[in-house]
Amino acid sequence: MNSLKHFLAFAIASLLYVMPVSAQVGEARSDLAIGINGGMNWSSVTFTPTIKTAYLTGMCGGLSIRYTCEKYFTAICAVQMEINYVQRGWEEVIEDGSNNTYQRVTNYLEVPFMFNMGWGREQRGVRFFINAGPQMNFFLGEEETYGGDPWDPSHRPNNVTGQYGKATENKFDYGICGGGGLDWSTGIGHFVLEGRYYYGLADIFGNTKRDYFGRSGNSSITVKLSYLFDIIKTKK
Repeated sequence: MNSLKHFLAFAIASLLYVMPVSAQVGEARSDLAIGINGGMNWSSVTFTPTIKTAYLTGMCGGLSIRYTCEKYFTAICAVQMEINYVQRGWEEVIEDGSNNTYQRVTNYLEVPFMFNMGWGREQRGVRFFINAGPQMNFFLGEEETYGGDPWDPSHRPNNVTGQYGKATENKFDYGICGGGGLDWSTGIGHFVLEGRYYYGLADIFGNTKRDYFGRSGNSSITVKLSYLFDIIKTKK
């Protein structure tokens, strides 16, 4: 509950931040660009009690919308929203001599809302940018993969086995994301290379005193390439 309050406070503060940006203390812009994005996602889940995990490699991709509202001195200010399909989850590192393997792939529809600030060429050139903001994730489905014969979890470290066969209980995930990259503006659109980190504030399993896990939060590192084309361009 505290995490949800923190997320809502962050989201409200983010929306309020748009107001001074839109007050146009710099050079006004009203540029709209839309496009597609795709890339790779390396994700894991943090558990309490502890489970040793490695990053699970998955894919991500979807739609991007960016609205540029102002150039403030040398900084180009924008807001960006995406609707993406993403594969998350974790791969367990099992070191009990059983030769067992385990991984879980969870599929989400993610919706980040970010503030984007860039420095460099506004048109026909390269600029560096950073972005950050809140993110919502909607659970679509999951798949567990067990390896090793026989499957024997009886000697797991700390006897933590509650994750096996346990379905994701919280279908709504939320957190914060941020990153940076390069935007190459050309006559046919924008080619964007970006790295991004996501930290989940929610848990995929129940976290009350009666539940098995006190913490089960998503995190991920994403590298993606986007192509955006201008719908509205105020500066030629």
